[in-house]
Amino acid sequence: MDFNFKKIASDAGGFFSRAKQLTEETFLKAERTELDSHFETLLQRADKTEDHTRRLLSAIEGYLQPNPTVRMEEVFYEKLELKKDGVVRQNNLEQLSTAMTEAGETFGETTPYGTALLKVAQTENRLGQAERELCGQAATNTLLPIRRFLEGDMKTIQKERKVLNSKRLDLDACKSRLKKAKNVDTQTVAEADVRVAQAEFDKQSEITKLLLEGIQTAHNNQLKCLRDFVEAQMSFYAQAHQLMADLQRELSGTMSFRGSSAILVNNSGDPPNGRTMAAAIAAAKPSGGLLPDDLGTKQAKVIMDYEAVLPQEISVIQNDILIVYRLPGMDAEYVMAEKGGKRGKLPVSYIELL
Repeated sequence: MDFNFKKIASDAGGFFSRAKQLTEETFLKAERTELDSHFETLLQRADKTEDHTRRLLSAIEGYLQPNPTVRMEEVFYEKLELKKDGVVRQNNLEQLSTAMTEAGETFGETTPYGTALLKVAQTENRLGQAERELCGQAATNTLLPIRRFLEGDMKTIQKERKVLNSKRLDLDACKSRLKKAKNVDTQTVAEADVRVAQAEFDKQSEITKLLLEGIQTAHNNQLKCLRDFVEAQMSFYAQAHQLMADLQRELSGTMSFRGSSAILVNNSGDPPNGRTMAAAIAAAKPSGGLLPDDLGTKQAKVIMDYEAVLPQEISVIQNDILIVYRLPGMDAEYVMAEKGGKRGKLPVSYIELL
């Protein structure tokens, strides 16, 4: 008990001595032991490293998971599987896929809209899985090593810096007492205290310096983390591009859009016998008569807007007056139409002869 009491008293004495020295340095401009320029440079680099590493960590977390509530969950650092109550939480792309799948099944696979929804849903789901893989790789290879550095090496450095500052205050307090010594005995004791304090300060300086110089190794490790992150991004975006390119080709081969109506198109690019709803309505309207093969050259009026889908077609709007005729061997559902110096194929269901 007596030993503990003495230790507590000694610690309290050291605390008050350091506090007094710090106060004199702050308000009375008392002399203080300065670190060499190289040491100061190492300290500045450590401060910048910690600041930018924390900002980098926060930015990467925000990129991988924009939702701050989810980001706060501890499972975020377990490969970002985002599990809650044993269930994997869907990411935004997977939620979009689910909504599209449900809508597609409701409208039916036999409808152009339902078919398109189901196809897009499959691709969005695969994109969601690819995004999940990106998050997992980034968490393992980038986020976790950076966080370990901040919570390990960086905390150790800051702790040793505080110890160094305490040793420096002790040394300067001893020097101050030596200057104020008025007799030989007091001066002898003060000199001994300065030697001890100087040795402790020098030892702590070396420890802190070694830790500070080790930050270069941390930079090299984080460089590898950065490369891993870029490779994960490159793989994700390449996969995403390929998935969307395949989806675009698939949709282009099975579906085209004319205004607000969609029609099925075969792989050769020619529309099949089934037309759009607009074409069906137009076909049901009375026209100037059936168009025989030997149509000749006639005038016709457009009864409904038509937007060209294929390069050889022509776009027209309702009430346009056209010159129409057929070429030998031409599909019976089409005519050649001329308007304003432009010429192209046009479905017969969109016109009536005058």
